[in-house]
Amino acid sequence: MRSGLGYTRTTLVKAAAVAIVATAACYCTRAAAPPAAPTGVKAFVGATVIDGTGAAPIAQAVLIVRRGKIEAVGPAGAVAVPADAERVDVTGRTILPGLVNAHGHVGDTLGLASGPELYTEDNVRRQLARYARYGVTTVNSLGGDREAGFELRAAQGGEDLDRARLYVAGPAIDAATPDAARAAVDVVADLNPDFIKIRVDDNLGTGRKMAPEVYRAVIDQAHRRQLRVAVHLYYLDDAKAVLRAGADLVAHSVRDKAVDAEIVDLLKARDVCVSPTLMREVSTFVYESRPAFFDDPFFTREADPDVVRQLEDPERQAGVRSSRAAQQYKRSLETARRNLKALAEAGVRIAMGTDTGPPARFQGYFEHLELGEMVAAGLSPMQAIVAATGDAARCLGLGDRLGTLRPGLAADFLVLARSPLDDIANTHSLESVWIAGNRVPERD
Repeated sequence: MRSGLGYTRTTLVKAAAVAIVATAACYCTRAAAPPAAPTGVKAFVGATVIDGTGAAPIAQAVLIVRRGKIEAVGPAGAVAVPADAERVDVTGRTILPGLVNAHGHVGDTLGLASGPELYTEDNVRRQLARYARYGVTTVNSLGGDREAGFELRAAQGGEDLDRARLYVAGPAIDAATPDAARAAVDVVADLNPDFIKIRVDDNLGTGRKMAPEVYRAVIDQAHRRQLRVAVHLYYLDDAKAVLRAGADLVAHSVRDKAVDAEIVDLLKARDVCVSPTLMREVSTFVYESRPAFFDDPFFTREADPDVVRQLEDPERQAGVRSSRAAQQYKRSLETARRNLKALAEAGVRIAMGTDTGPPARFQGYFEHLELGEMVAAGLSPMQAIVAATGDAARCLGLGDRLGTLRPGLAADFLVLARSPLDDIANTHSLESVWIAGNRVPERD
């Protein structure tokens, strides 16, 4: 008998038998297949989480990372671990956001030498990797940036990122007239920087400051080009003047005299941040003798022994001791500390910065010492952490992308063996660094 499609019953029976055999073979093949590849979802379980906002730490937390971003974070009872997640046991550890350096530099230093010829892609990559190994996951490079830096910034959006994120200002503006200033801003603006950088400082009376009509032209033209201006300065009167002109980031401490209510009002009126860079002052005089941190394993694991030997040279140390500038900056550090405390108490937003990058300002390590300096100045460990994470990101215009451990933001964070809330020096107990959810490789 034929079916309506023209096949005999016998043919249909044979076809059915073949299908059953094929199906059985299919099931066997599936049963023997290797396990599915990892999904890339990770669940960090058991740590105390400091989220970078200043909120109370979350004990026994769960942090879920998917595709380079934070998917969820909260107490274990409130966050379910996805079935496809790789569990990372961090019981007893502390997790906090990656450190954000609001004022650093990359590229043109090698050992104790510096110069534009050293600014290469390899050198920038090497320095960003060092920052990352120390837990500095974002660096805002304020000046001296060249093509390789801009290219690396453009290439950092992928999910495979495992080096520090880089933001750049390009060449610092150095002009003598308003017209020249506007033209210089346009040249840098065409490079698409993240900031325009200027210096309003006479280097303790040894140089000429940028004139007010010039920096006003820089700030006005930068704002016309939708760019913010970061200002290197030293004196209180200059700080007030550039703030009245519209400056967007104070890139160093006021160091000549105590801050007052007027500058607090100027800063708070537009939520302008101050990056104190206390370690910049330390670096000017600390090598007058052998610094204690030369014996810190957290330092020596990355330090070039030849650089250390050069800094230990007695003749070099004597030169620092006899340097008028070095000794003045040593005194300036005390003023900077007092001003940091006063500004923080007044509610001014602080963005951790170090001015690392120039010779003997050790990238990555100095950021941890900066946290210690901030606490020594009177900030609490939590205030210092927020200044180095959530607030630093916000001051750079990056708060919607990174800096805090919130869903949707970059999965950039540190795992510490001990809590920095107990002792800020516990950031030295760094066990692992994660950028875009990827573990940062250890040094080769």
